[in-house]
Amino acid sequence: MLIVLKSLLRQLVLPPAGPLLLAALGAWLAARRRPAGWLLLTLGLATLWLLSTPLVADALAHRTQRYAALDLTRPVDAQAIVILGGGDERLTAPEYAGEPAAGLGLLERVAYGAYLAQHTRLPVLVSGTRNETLAMRASLARFNTDTRWMEDRSADTFQNAQFSAPLLKAAGVTRILLVTDAEHEWRAAHEFQAAGLAVVPAPDEVWAPRPFRLLRCVPNAAALSRSTQALYETLGESVRVTFAALHLRRQSP
Repeated sequence: MLIVLKSLLRQLVLPPAGPLLLAALGAWLAARRRPAGWLLLTLGLATLWLLSTPLVADALAHRTQRYAALDLTRPVDAQAIVILGGGDERLTAPEYAGEPAAGLGLLERVAYGAYLAQHTRLPVLVSGTRNETLAMRASLARFNTDTRWMEDRSADTFQNAQFSAPLLKAAGVTRILLVTDAEHEWRAAHEFQAAGLAVVPAPDEVWAPRPFRLLRCVPNAAALSRSTQALYETLGESVRVTFAALHLRRQSP
């Protein structure tokens, strides 16, 4: 129930729905000659415009990312690699003869996880929903990387950690390389640490500076998606800290 409520609130509050609902409310009030109508309409549309620009999206992403890229020139002190799901799976991909495949966002994690596995020779665990893990395992195989463990019951980051930890500990694994989006890495690392695992952060899609161009002030869909992800992680971290402080989630033994 909590996961359904969280997903519903995410869709309604975050862009694009949140600013559009605000603008719609403003238009409704303006039609009734309410003083706040035009203000809310302008605020909603302006917010949507700004969040859709690469300049603002990059700034939000940079602010959200708290871990630097993993330095592979140094020895990696870990026993396994954990790759987290994140939606965007494809159960039947015609170009792969109808087999599962990771979509664009999830593929970033899978590709980086495979790269780390080939560099470190560490075993791999994938964690997510049943559909996500099937797509991740199939995509990893196309990178000539085996999947040692599949945790396919989790629907959020808290469950990723709580369900993955017993599988890893049963195999004697207590220290992991954790692969997920750079914006998500901080929150995910803390959830896995709370589950009793030591974490070496291995974020993908790490922010890098870009030269300023006028086109970076022009809205596009990709920038809006990055802004939404950054805002979601900011809210998610606040929720994590609050739940932990109030003991609203029971940790695994």
